[in-house]
Amino acid sequence: MYVCVCRAVTDRQIIAAAERGASRLADLRKELGVPGDCGRCGLCANELLRKVAEGRRFLEAPLAACP
Repeated sequence: MYVCVCRAVTDRQIIAAAERGASRLADLRKELGVPGDCGRCGLCANELLRKVAEGRRFLEAPLAACP
């Protein structure tokens, strides 16, 4: 699923970045170009980072912050 349509960034890219060590939205901005301040994508990206950090499967339930 696309998290940031403007930058064509998917949930899988964000999860992969988190698994490589990204832990903050600033890390995603550097690596993937997720702006985070122009819409809901920042909320969704943060939720994905949180779920990866907690070790949960990201497809177990819909992400609340994602449209």
